[in-house]
Amino acid sequence: MSDVELTAAEAARWALRAGLPLESERHAEVAATANHIHAVVRTLRELDFGETPPATHTIEAGATDGSL
Repeated sequence: MSDVELTAAEAARWALRAGLPLESERHAEVAATANHIHAVVRTLRELDFGETPPATHTIEAGATDGSL
């Protein structure tokens, strides 16, 4: 992952490419959010989990409404 931050113009261009045109006043907010997400992912990738096994997930037998 690159350390270069996404600009407001780039965020608008990527959103449009994905079929999600943004109002001009939202470009900076979207860029800031994307940059924050990239920073969090970058931090998570640096973690050494070593021998930590993956988490397990179980569903209670009584849950029939789709909630977990």
